[in-house]
Amino acid sequence: MTAHANAPVFAEAPARSFRPGPAGTHITIRGLTKYFAGWPLYENFDLDIPKGKIVSVFGPNGCGKSTLINMIAGLVPIDSGEILFDGKSLKETKIGYVFQNYREALFPWMRTIDNIAYPLKLEGRSKAEVDRRLAELVESFDVKFDLDRYPYELSGGQQQTASIMRALAPGPEVLFLDEPFSALDYEMTLFIREKLQEVFMQTGTTMMLVSHDLEEAVYLADQVLLLTRRPTQVAEIIDYGDARPRTVDTLSEPGFVSVKKRSLDIFQREVRR
Repeated sequence: MTAHANAPVFAEAPARSFRPGPAGTHITIRGLTKYFAGWPLYENFDLDIPKGKIVSVFGPNGCGKSTLINMIAGLVPIDSGEILFDGKSLKETKIGYVFQNYREALFPWMRTIDNIAYPLKLEGRSKAEVDRRLAELVESFDVKFDLDRYPYELSGGQQQTASIMRALAPGPEVLFLDEPFSALDYEMTLFIREKLQEVFMQTGTTMMLVSHDLEEAVYLADQVLLLTRRPTQVAEIIDYGDARPRTVDTLSEPGFVSVKKRSLDIFQREVRR
């Protein structure tokens, strides 16, 4: 078999000893490498994601924001490197994932309530446990629409609400959100933002959020992870510590304005490179 002309050639690199992250790290990424069509997207990429924080991922088009969380979540294979969750492998870790395209994420042949219950049934939970957890989610999200309807009978915002409820149903250690608001109107975006904050404040679940909207990325984040152009590296990580729950008033607070401006400056610097 002849190797493809554009195929990446990986030299035998000396094995690196695994370097754990600082105290409080949840996800440790070391030496992450991923090639597409023979070109590096990520190459020897290192990152530490803190436990019990919301980290927003932001960067230039094509830098691999969604690919990064997809690799961490095991949806896209990596070429080399190591990713650990509290020192455990992905298989030993319970994760949740909210897809951008909610219309394709929900099973159309299942009622909405059965979609939400699906991961609980996969875990083998009893009917009583499933019913109890569903009741908790319905109360938490203040659901007003009919969960006995099929997903295609619901509005986009209702479908995305159901997608988030399904991702949270089993109580994940890490929740990944890939541009979860991109197809929603502004009213529904505000509602989902509020609900995600409530869930986070109640559970402290580690979350990674990909967004193409800088205001949204900063608003929800404890840290804003800014990426460079490819081959992608960390441009900067900016901490944002305004108290929760954050509201529309937060958007004019000095802390928010400062972090947004700093993030925009770094983003524009990277885009111009």
